[in-house]
Amino acid sequence: MSTEGCLELTTGSVCGNDAGVPLEKERLKAAGFEETTSSQEAQGLLRVGLGYDVHALAAGRKLILGGVDVPFDRGLDGHSDADVLAHAVADALLGAARIGDIGMLFPDSDPAFKDADSMALLAETACRVRQAGYAILDVDTVIVAQAPRLSPYREQMRGNLSAALGISASAVGVKATTTEGLGFEGRQEGVSAHAVCLLRQVRP
Repeated sequence: MSTEGCLELTTGSVCGNDAGVPLEKERLKAAGFEETTSSQEAQGLLRVGLGYDVHALAAGRKLILGGVDVPFDRGLDGHSDADVLAHAVADALLGAARIGDIGMLFPDSDPAFKDADSMALLAETACRVRQAGYAILDVDTVIVAQAPRLSPYREQMRGNLSAALGISASAVGVKATTTEGLGFEGRQEGVSAHAVCLLRQVRP
C-alpha cells in the first residue's frame, strides 16, 4: 500500500514510547497540525448526528420523500405528511446538537402538526440547531424502499433539503437502495430512511 503523501510515524512514538512524543509533535506541526487551546477546541467542536425514521405504506396517502410528491399507488401513513427522509434528517440534527428529538419538538399528539409539511418542520429544526450555537456542515442520507424507483427524484430531494436547511446542495447527499426483497421494506410494507449530519459549534 502506498504511503505517499502520508505523515510517517515511527513505531511506538505515539502509543508506546513517551520519549517519541515531542518528536511526533514537531512532525505534526510541520505537517500543518497545530495544537489548540481548550477554548479553541470548544469553539470549533464538531458533532455527528444519526437519524432514522420509518413509516408504513398505506392506500389513500401521498408518497412524500424529501419534499417530493413521488407517483406511487400508496403513500406513507403518519400524523404529518410522513416524509421519512425529512424526519430522519431532523432527528440527526437534533441529536448532534443535543436538543432532543423530532418526537419532542413536533409530537404526533399535537393537532397543530396534523398533515404538516415536513420541509417546514425541517426548516424549524435547522433554526433551532443554529439557535443552539451550531452550523450545519454536511448531511448524508439513504432511503430504503423496494419501490418505486427513486433515482429520478434524487436531485429535487437534495434541492428541497438544502433549501430547508439553509445550506448548499453540495453539502447534502441523498441515496436510495432496496433490500432485495428482504424485510418490511422489501415486502413493500413501509419505507425507512437513515441520515447522518456534521455540525460545528460556532458559539457556546
